[in-house]
Order: sequence, then structure tokens, then C-alpha cells
Amino acid sequence: MTGPPVLGEPTSSSILLVGQAPGDKEPVLARPFAWTAGKTLFKWFESIGLDEARFRQGVYMAAVCRCFPGKNPKGGDRVPSPGEIATCAAWLEQEFSLLGPSLLIPVGKLAISRFLPVGRLVDVIGRQHRIEYLGASVDAIPLPHPSGASTWHRMHPGKSLLQAALGLIAEHPAWRECLAD
Repeated sequence: MTGPPVLGEPTSSSILLVGQAPGDKEPVLARPFAWTAGKTLFKWFESIGLDEARFRQGVYMAAVCRCFPGKNPKGGDRVPSPGEIATCAAWLEQEFSLLGPSLLIPVGKLAISRFLPVGRLVDVIGRQHRIEYLGASVDAIPLPHPSGASTWHRMHPGKSLLQAALGLIAEHPAWRECLAD
């Protein structure tokens, strides 16, 4: 993995969004979800009331891994290894403990798998899950990865499950509180 680490804006929030790892543009632009996947992700959130600027100010953004994992020789970005995930785990655990979020939004299969068992995305997306993490109970509403390389969220059943998940986020008290700020 190559640095620098990419971090979201410091904000005290009851919502924690967790991505996989930054892409190659994020370290240069010094913010998470700063390129193609971010454009899609922020369109999703704008559809339920928060534009990118307000989202970045009101939602704490973290990642399973903080540095760019490098390119996959077969195309796209390399998925972080279990060792790299373990090395970065303390950061995510500390952020979770400090924030004590009431809403967790894991984005993409790798991030979802840090909190929920996931075989297939259709089994977890479009539902709210009450989970225990580090001794705390939290509502988790997973989203698919907004990557341009993925068609899952643009085809059936992914498209309707994404809409269901966004509807659940929009109705969550933590989201409503964020809208009111």
C-alpha cells in the first residue's frame, strides 16, 4: 500500500460511513471518495437530502484501509490483503469507539464484511441490521460499492435494493438529525 493515508474531515457525527480503501486519485486530492465512485455515491446521498458538501461536513468518513492498495494487474484497484486490513483495524476501531455512532453505512462488500457476514450482496443490501461491534449496538445499512466498474447497483435486483437501502437511511433518526443541522 502507498500513502499518504486518506482521511475524512473531522466531524462529530452519529453517522459513520466506512469504505474499502482510497483509489489512486484520493491521496492526491486528500479526501475520501474524491473521484468517479464518489460522484456516484454523492448522487445517491443527494437524492435523500444531503449534497456532497453537507455530507462531508455532517458524516464521519472512514475506511477499512487508509492507503491506496495499488492497482490490480487484471484491472481496477487491488483489494487489500487480510494482513493490510488487520494493520489498519485499530484506526477504524478507535474511530468507532470515539464516535459511538447510531448509524453505520458500510460501502462495498469488503467494508460490509467487517461488520456483517456477507456471501452475496442481495442478502444484506436493502435491509437494516442491528449489529454488535466492539461492545456497542448500532444500526447498519449497507450500500453496494459505487464503482464505475460495478454494474450491480445499476441492474435488477441491485437497483431496487439500493433504493430500499437509501430509503432506510433517509428514515433513520441519525440521518434526519444530520439533515436538520
